[in-house]
Amino acid sequence: MGFTEVNIFGVYVAPISLMIVAAWLVLIALRRVADHVGLLRHVWHPALFVLAIYMIVLSSIVLIVAR
Repeated sequence: MGFTEVNIFGVYVAPISLMIVAAWLVLIALRRVADHVGLLRHVWHPALFVLAIYMIVLSSIVLIVAR
């Protein structure tokens, strides 16, 4: 994909916005798994933990695309 604009129905969208949406979808799946397992009960601040996981997923997607 690279870091060039993506044409979606005639509107050019920055590639980071698509990566943000992809990371958000991955995060939804990871949160469901964490809730099912009960992981979020054992962390100090669940919202901060979820934010950190989101940033890890987003940066991983950016690094994979940058290759």
